[in-house]
Amino acid sequence: MHFTLLGTLAVLGIFVGTLAALEVGRRVGIRRMARDPEGAQAGSGVIDGAVFGLLGLLIAFTFSGAAERFDARRTMIVEEANSIGTAWLRLDLLPQAAQPPLREKFRQYLDARLAAFQKIPEAAAAKAELARATALQTEIWNQAVAACRDAGSQSATMLLLPALNEMFDVAASRTNGVAMHPPRIIYMLLGVLVLAGSLLAGYAMGVGRIRNWVHAMAFVVVMSVAVYVILDYEYPRVGFIRIESFDQVLVDLRQSMNP
Repeated sequence: MHFTLLGTLAVLGIFVGTLAALEVGRRVGIRRMARDPEGAQAGSGVIDGAVFGLLGLLIAFTFSGAAERFDARRTMIVEEANSIGTAWLRLDLLPQAAQPPLREKFRQYLDARLAAFQKIPEAAAAKAELARATALQTEIWNQAVAACRDAGSQSATMLLLPALNEMFDVAASRTNGVAMHPPRIIYMLLGVLVLAGSLLAGYAMGVGRIRNWVHAMAFVVVMSVAVYVILDYEYPRVGFIRIESFDQVLVDLRQSMNP
């Protein structure tokens, strides 16, 4: 299932679940107040403080982690552009006859890398482009090694091959970085704590006989939006928070490679 749909369903689930938990907690609170007005609130402050404190800590933890990974992904885009650009320039060290085939492979490789990340919402298409890029890495390496051997130039070997190795390493780091996310149990715990906090908040609201819709809806909306922003930050190619603008450095590099 498309992640955008999954994320939307998750947030809708949080919205509906939080609203339902508030109502359940409120009704339990009303019944408890009717039976034991003096003991209904006894000790609840400590439990409420512990649950909401843990909820706030987990929201801060997941949001901070998502922001750090977002920044790391942007940095890796720039690093990949720099590494490809350096290797491209060092192709000048090879004999003129060996350069055109390698430069064409570079163009195909960068096209595959750009397409792979643009198609991330479509997992199968993205994997196909990544596989094509990996195959092109092997072809580029083999052709470069052969060209360096034929050139008999030690400077070409010492400068070009390490640059290619760096280019491939950065590509691997960036590809693996896409899959770096917290364990699913973290998000499950976040959802459980949101529902538990809603239940306790509803129980506290049961002290009043009349529903306080302003506070109830404010709580539900804030919790739902917080969860959505965290998920959107964690997956910056499928929601409102986008990282595509940083792909422009790779697009500009590809345009500079045109003959």
